[in-house]
Amino acid sequence: MSPVRVLVADDHELVRAGFRSLLQAIDGVEVVAEADDGLRAIELVRTHRPNLVLMDIAMSGLNGLEAASRIVKEFPQVRVIILSMHKSEEYVLQALRNGASGYLLKDASPSELELAIRTVIRGDTYLTPVISRQVIEGYLRRLDPEKSPSDLLTPRQREILQLIAEGLTTKAIADRLHVSVKTVETHRSQLMERLKIHDVPGLVRYAIRTGLIQAQ
Repeated sequence: MSPVRVLVADDHELVRAGFRSLLQAIDGVEVVAEADDGLRAIELVRTHRPNLVLMDIAMSGLNGLEAASRIVKEFPQVRVIILSMHKSEEYVLQALRNGASGYLLKDASPSELELAIRTVIRGDTYLTPVISRQVIEGYLRRLDPEKSPSDLLTPRQREILQLIAEGLTTKAIADRLHVSVKTVETHRSQLMERLKIHDVPGLVRYAIRTGLIQAQ
């Protein structure tokens, strides 16, 4: 059988090195690329066409949840396992809503990492066992036609929300995204209206709660 081609996305070089070492010890698994942010991960998926992406949540510029959503929409055959330190329902919910096939805690054992990879590659979903039954049941209860507030945002609005929460000015965001200041202001106004949040500190708290950024 062909090896499972894996891309590792994490903004810490030592973490990537650790996962690369663990993955290289798994029979039939090959690390084909590494990325230090979400946008780079998307670019490398287009270039290397991996079978699987191991994706950290908290990365600057474009977080792992948003990157996962874009990857699975463009490449439905690519599986994504979210790597996280968080056990809360909100993080698991966001990962699954964004198309992830697995959710693995960073302190998982090497054997669990291998199990997660085998599970998602065969088309199943893997959730680390230490995530409680209540978390999974809570997610299932919320799988209904009613969308969460963040589901009402466009990908561009979620990207701008993250950059606002990271402290970038409107001008800096416009320069980063190669759009006009007016366009950024329009997106910001629309996302505030949809989230019913009308100040930057509120947006920062929301971004932390939903995993777009980490609290400093």
